[in-house]
Amino acid sequence: MRNFIIELIVFFVLLYFIGRRLIPYVGGKMAETQEKIRASLEAADQARADAMAADDERHATLEETRKTAQEIVAQANRTAEAVRVDAQARGQAEFERIVGNAEVEVALARQRAVEEAANRLGQIVMDVVERVIAREVNAEAHHALIEEAVSALNADATGSAAASSGARQ
Repeated sequence: MRNFIIELIVFFVLLYFIGRRLIPYVGGKMAETQEKIRASLEAADQARADAMAADDERHATLEETRKTAQEIVAQANRTAEAVRVDAQARGQAEFERIVGNAEVEVALARQRAVEEAANRLGQIVMDVVERVIAREVNAEAHHALIEEAVSALNADATGSAAASSGARQ
């Protein structure tokens, strides 16, 4: 029994020591750890909130950038269409100018050819008439007849040129 009483006294001393010294120390360390965990959780919550705010801001910036890019593309398309229309109009005007010049040049060349043919034809007719009547025809005396023949030839050539020009258009 004596051992029992010693053991009981040792048990109570240990219990007193644990109650007075060890439990407050362990409780303080647990409170410190609990405070660190609570601060870490608050920091994590704050970081999560900051991350969500940054993500929302990033999405807003991305959406704004998309809208700006769409506006730039739309403006570029409008500009390209305006340039295309302008180039087409300039090309059409240049085409019409070239065709107009070509028509004028063709008409002038046709007129020169008709005049040259009429002059040559007048000379040929005079040569043939001289041979047929075997004497020289006075071109000055018969100038009125020659001019009438050339005018008739010119009128015929002008009429056929106008008809072919009208058919082309």
